[in-house]
Amino acid sequence: MYLPSFSLDGKLAVVTGATKGIGRAIALGYAEAGADVVLIARTLEDLEKVKKEVEALGRQAFTICNDIKDYKKIIAKVDELLGERPIDIWVNNAGVNIRSQALDVTEEEWMHIVDVNMKSAFFLAQAAAKKMKGNNKGKIINVSSVGGHMALRTGVVYAMTKSAIIQMTKNLAMELGKYSINVNAIEPWYFPTALTETLLKDEAYVNDILDRTPLNRIGKLEELVGTAVYFASDASNYTTGQTLFVDGGMTIYGF
Repeated sequence: MYLPSFSLDGKLAVVTGATKGIGRAIALGYAEAGADVVLIARTLEDLEKVKKEVEALGRQAFTICNDIKDYKKIIAKVDELLGERPIDIWVNNAGVNIRSQALDVTEEEWMHIVDVNMKSAFFLAQAAAKKMKGNNKGKIINVSSVGGHMALRTGVVYAMTKSAIIQMTKNLAMELGKYSINVNAIEPWYFPTALTETLLKDEAYVNDILDRTPLNRIGKLEELVGTAVYFASDASNYTTGQTLFVDGGMTIYGF
């Protein structure tokens, strides 16, 4: 057999920020590919909605209602919920952005963005790796952003954290490879999410985005799922430390 398996049958995936946008799409994509899913988010009502959607696809869904910044509590809840059941896939998706200009960023904004996007992502990845290490396998997938690679007009702290996620992915891949743990990242461009909702209502802003996007359109959330499934499946067993752009070609744009 030369075509590796993209199936996630029998696997367990944990997804943070799992109730909206990219996180929800990935969670449902994993369920469709055969995985049971642990959904982590702050709002119980939203968690219950996505739980039902996962179950409608024939898979088990578990929920953890918790602020991502309180990562120690999340780790404890995961341990309590799963017991000895191994984690096969961990997706660090939860993120936040405050689009302040650099000269206007406050310390409170800086700390909030760093805590959500970077600090929590690292310590949750660390906890996942400790569990995966015992099974000598696992997939950690970090959701970065094109903003971690290209300069943005606003959101300098967000861009800093997303750049850090790319480097974190490389270093974790280096350290965890000996345990057969793969660590990769996804860098999306513009997709319809809570973070982009207001911007995508601005026709002039959207037109500017499209002018720099060879495919000349905003991405559809389902178009991220294939990349997430690839990184989670056996098809990516020899791929680690990589960041894959899902950006409509924006990062090849020449000025």
